[in-house]
Amino acid sequence: MGEGPAELLERDLDGLARELAEIDLLVGQARTEAGRHEQRRVQAAERLAALGPAAPPAELAEANAQLVTLTRRAAVMEAQLDVLAGKQKTLERYRDGLVRLREAVAGAAGGGPEPADGAAPHAGTAGESPAAPSVGRVVLAAQEDLRREIARAMHDGPAQSLTNIVLQAQIVERLLDRDPAAARDEVEALTAMVQRTLEATKTFIFDIRPMVLDDLGLVPTLRRVARESGRRSQVPVDFESLGTDRRLPMDLEGVVFRVAQEAVAGLAAGAAERLAMTLDWGAELELAVRAIHSASAEEPAEEPRADMPAALRAMVDERRARAAAAGSAAALAPAVRRELVDRAAAAGGRVEIGADGREVRAFFPLPAPAAEA
Repeated sequence: MGEGPAELLERDLDGLARELAEIDLLVGQARTEAGRHEQRRVQAAERLAALGPAAPPAELAEANAQLVTLTRRAAVMEAQLDVLAGKQKTLERYRDGLVRLREAVAGAAGGGPEPADGAAPHAGTAGESPAAPSVGRVVLAAQEDLRREIARAMHDGPAQSLTNIVLQAQIVERLLDRDPAAARDEVEALTAMVQRTLEATKTFIFDIRPMVLDDLGLVPTLRRVARESGRRSQVPVDFESLGTDRRLPMDLEGVVFRVAQEAVAGLAAGAAERLAMTLDWGAELELAVRAIHSASAEEPAEEPRADMPAALRAMVDERRARAAAAGSAAALAPAVRRELVDRAAAAGGRVEIGADGREVRAFFPLPAPAAEA
């Protein structure tokens, strides 16, 4: 017999527990190694600075080579630590979601009526939900899709960057004996490459699951979404929170964050000059993202008059066609619309999109505040 949803969830949770334990061990080791390499790198840099340009070339080359090697190792260890910490956070959220799903499956399995005369339940009877196998398949497919997406993003992003860093470091090593001055320039390029990789890794972790969302809540996270999205798309994003904010259930905060992230990205891809995002803490939580366009783009072209000369009529028609094309480019793509609606519905919310596709409003029911002790 095949495993049921409850058994599959238990097996996945056991595997996650083992993987998290391994990551905890790796994080501890990486922190120790990173600290050790950073200390050695500082000592090597101090030694190279103390030698000065008057030191023998062989001694300078040796000190420079040692500094390059330690810098490379320290950078790789720091990047590895960031990746491990991000993976740890992601797996912890994933584990928590599986625990909640296991409780829901257990409740659904135990909520049906008992079979008559003590008969054992079988598939298709009231003792076991006919939808349970389908639910299990959907859960497993979602898990595999998530793992595949993370693996692809890791391979195309941080892994490729770290490979380039190693190649750059090898170039520096080959230059040390032949041309120390050129090697120094390459070290500067290597340092810049490490900085870019660290920034890309942090952005990757933020896109998967921002730690600031778990630590500080929605408002600081959406403020960073506005800042980072504006930097990436070169479209400024203004953010404002109205009312008194508070912490919400983890699932609801995650959905609001994703809806905001996708709405901003979708509207920024159009012909907007800037975006305005507001979070209104009223009777229900309202998230609004609006694209702001130039006055000339917003002003509709006049209708051509019957007595208008042919050349002028052609100019008016061309202007109207450009305005229509700009409006179409600024509107949200149908796939983005569907994604926004589906994500909001998963948390009991709803999405309203303006007729011109330039404004997104999402509404979410707010849970009652926890009673103070």
